[in-house]
Amino acid sequence: MKALLVMALASLCATAALADEIPTDVASQHTAIVEEYTYSTDLDIAKVVSMSAIPNVCEVVPARMEYEDHQGQRHILNYKVMGSGCSNG
Repeated sequence: MKALLVMALASLCATAALADEIPTDVASQHTAIVEEYTYSTDLDIAKVVSMSAIPNVCEVVPARMEYEDHQGQRHILNYKVMGSGCSNG
């Protein structure tokens, strides 16, 4: 799932570089919409504001990303990733 999210972010960031829309509603930039990620979530990411740290454990853990869409609206995306503490040996 982490790889899927990273690929989606890379694709959307490349698209964002081509966008020429400028947000006009300043108030909408300050109200974050909280979303739970599913495989059918349609992501519109123009700018990543912050991402939570992934703990050093070997299990699935919650993660959070705050981003702005192409209209300047802030979103908080909750999702799950595998912790970074697993070893292959």
